[in-house]
Amino acid sequence: MISVTDTVQLAQKIRKDVLMMTHLSGGSHVASALSMTDLLAVLYGRVLRFNPAQPDWSERDRFILSKGHAVAALYSALASVGFVAKDILKTYGQNGSTLGGHATYGSVPGIEFSSGSLGHGLPVGAGMAYAGRLAQKQYRIFVLMSDGECDEGSNWEAILFAGHHQLDNLVAIIDYNKMQALGMVGDILDLEPFAEKWRSFGWQVIEVDGHNHESIFQVCAKVPLQRGRPSCIIAHTVKGKGVSFMENNVLWHYRSPQGEVFERAMQELESLEHML
Repeated sequence: MISVTDTVQLAQKIRKDVLMMTHLSGGSHVASALSMTDLLAVLYGRVLRFNPAQPDWSERDRFILSKGHAVAALYSALASVGFVAKDILKTYGQNGSTLGGHATYGSVPGIEFSSGSLGHGLPVGAGMAYAGRLAQKQYRIFVLMSDGECDEGSNWEAILFAGHHQLDNLVAIIDYNKMQALGMVGDILDLEPFAEKWRSFGWQVIEVDGHNHESIFQVCAKVPLQRGRPSCIIAHTVKGKGVSFMENNVLWHYRSPQGEVFERAMQELESLEHML
């Protein structure tokens, strides 16, 4: 039985992989990946129904990473549960690698949808949920979104569609770290009152600490949060979580961890790992 301790350790493994992968490739979006790492660890460790030996199993839960620029963390999660070999992570973002800088359907098992052009994950997820309803299937669709991409109008069309059709097999999880590419969400295009907006479109909404593994699990274990309504989990997170000088620092949306900075970040994660 997977425990909270197990998922916390998995999250730390994912964080170290993200640093290693972006370091070797010269890639970025480190802070975006770190903010959602705890969410991924709980989803892949305790919540999602899947079979790595049969990645196309018809009854699997579907997971869409709509914030596809943070895919390094997802690759690590997929490797940790057996979808891909762990050694392949070292090729991330490099010429000839199947691990591109954005999630790409068909590149490796476990990637359900090509993402990175923001605002597309939830509309596609809503379509998948609608198709599952028509086919009388029991699988669920989980879509992990960024807060910044909620600026996209396509999302609100999907939110309206899902509420109208009562798609209670659809779960939207918002990585609400309050920062986007060039600044604070509240300054660029304020989303508040965020939860009330979703509720007004017919969704059942709950807010959670996006770094508290037990809280995340308890909420996900309840979905659908209400029969006849799609579920929205607003996860309050910290951008760059786990590395002190990356936390809430907009520079780490695009910066790559190199040299002494990379060493410092890895040392912080390793020190914390020894305390778990």
